[in-house]
Amino acid sequence: MALLSADFADLLDVRFRKIWDERFESLPDMIDKFYYRDPGSKPGRNTERYSTIGTLPEMGLFGGSVTYNDAFQGYDVSITPLQFAEGIQVQRTLFDDEQFNIIDKKPKGLANALYRRRQTDGARPFNNAFSVDTLFYSHTEGVALSSNSHTTTSGASTTTGFDNFDTTALSAVSVEANRVKMVDFRGDQAERISVMPNAILIPPARYAEAYEIAASQGKVDTANNNANVHYGQYELLEWNYLTDTNNWFMLDMTMMKDFGLIWIDRNAGEFAFVEDFDTLVGKWRAYGRWANGHVEWRWVNANQVS
Repeated sequence: MALLSADFADLLDVRFRKIWDERFESLPDMIDKFYYRDPGSKPGRNTERYSTIGTLPEMGLFGGSVTYNDAFQGYDVSITPLQFAEGIQVQRTLFDDEQFNIIDKKPKGLANALYRRRQTDGARPFNNAFSVDTLFYSHTEGVALSSNSHTTTSGASTTTGFDNFDTTALSAVSVEANRVKMVDFRGDQAERISVMPNAILIPPARYAEAYEIAASQGKVDTANNNANVHYGQYELLEWNYLTDTNNWFMLDMTMMKDFGLIWIDRNAGEFAFVEDFDTLVGKWRAYGRWANGHVEWRWVNANQVS
């Protein structure tokens, strides 16, 4: 529906000294913090495809003849940008007669709406970490980002080092357990790999606990004077767009931004205006087209806390 003069009498009333509009600041943009932005994605391709090639296994003893090992094709990921659009309509007389120059600035609200949608989608891999999410992408492994059922194309045993799912509440003990678990993650042939957890992602409700764990010089919640092994080791990342107040994530930020999370912008945001010739109603429109997805899972250990 169009914004009509009859619905905004205050904007036409000169007795009002001031009327506030769009008075809340936006939350910080976190997309660049978490994502590798694909610079090679170009218009003309509806879907971008990604894959990996596995490493070679650990070298064995020479037994008189060279042994030739195999590398294996990894899982494929297809990411398809989706379209997002929203608009407002304004009656011409309301635009002309309002006294506070608010309607003229109202299209700014569309920019804020677009910005908030991008942040919501940015947090999507974490909010949906425990289920198979197919909004933007498909992953041929077919399991959730955080899962105790990860597989490999090499046929190697996945008994050890292929589980990045936990259910433990945030504490100094669980942070250490997560760290130990992550550094023991294995590659696609169950070989040892370098995983360096260096950040903890939390919702606002868990900030106090996380700060005590990462910033206390002494051991947390004890009278002992032992040094806190976690002191200064982890970057604390608080994100208001996380929808669960208890779930938390330990991250290897380098791996995550290298080939863990991918963000594609076909159109980060554009705006247009037109006035209807017959009805004299102005129309503003915001449009964007983007997508994200994960290629690799070994950069995160996620905790789904009940």
